[in-house]
Amino acid sequence: MSDVIKVAVIGAAGRMGATVCRAVTDAPDLDLVGRFDVGDDLGDLGGADVVVEFSVPTASLANVQHCVGRGVNVVVGTTGWSEDKLSVLRDSVAAQPGTGVLIAPNFAIGAILMMSFAQQAARFYESVEVIELHHPNKVDAPSGTAARTADLIGAARDEAGLGPVPDATTQDPGGARGGREHGIPVHSVRLRGLVAHQEVLFGAVGEMLTIRHDSFDRSSFMPGVLAGVRAVGDHPGVTVGLEHYLGLA
Repeated sequence: MSDVIKVAVIGAAGRMGATVCRAVTDAPDLDLVGRFDVGDDLGDLGGADVVVEFSVPTASLANVQHCVGRGVNVVVGTTGWSEDKLSVLRDSVAAQPGTGVLIAPNFAIGAILMMSFAQQAARFYESVEVIELHHPNKVDAPSGTAARTADLIGAARDEAGLGPVPDATTQDPGGARGGREHGIPVHSVRLRGLVAHQEVLFGAVGEMLTIRHDSFDRSSFMPGVLAGVRAVGDHPGVTVGLEHYLGLA
């Protein structure tokens, strides 16, 4: 790449996409060369070196594959990436050696630290639950951050030889106990006025540890997005989690 990285944004008309466009425009080492949204022909992506993709889960895989097919690196903020979708994407990326794709459940540095801290704490506590809180326009639940956090916690518990979290519930016809990700209870709240918030509750006899992160404005995600844009070209293949670029994995 040249010293100035050419960037295109898919989902540019959305709240996150519009914020990314402003952040890229304000960065002296980045050049915004394309804005794309629903119904637009992606074509050659404006000649971009890197595409930032913030669309919806039903469209994201096709968008990313379009970029990868043209050898363009992609930074993905859209959530809803199942293992099946990741497997399809990895096959596509394998056919384009040197192309990098970053799938980031969250770009806020504090949220990434929260997940890292939760992973470290997981082996010390018998009980753990995750509560994520977002605005009511969010279309998926649980959030990608909550699912990723639960997966990291579950893997750490497995490695430590811990069993299932204790829970005597046998009757829950309304689903009041929430869902499960990697065996970890996860609860989703959708409330007007919120942006993106999460807390992880760890419990042991006589104590509780709470790890919480709050994003009050979408600008909190921009340092992580720009870090991903600048680094994705140096990380060929599919990477899940910005922590791998920050030395926190």
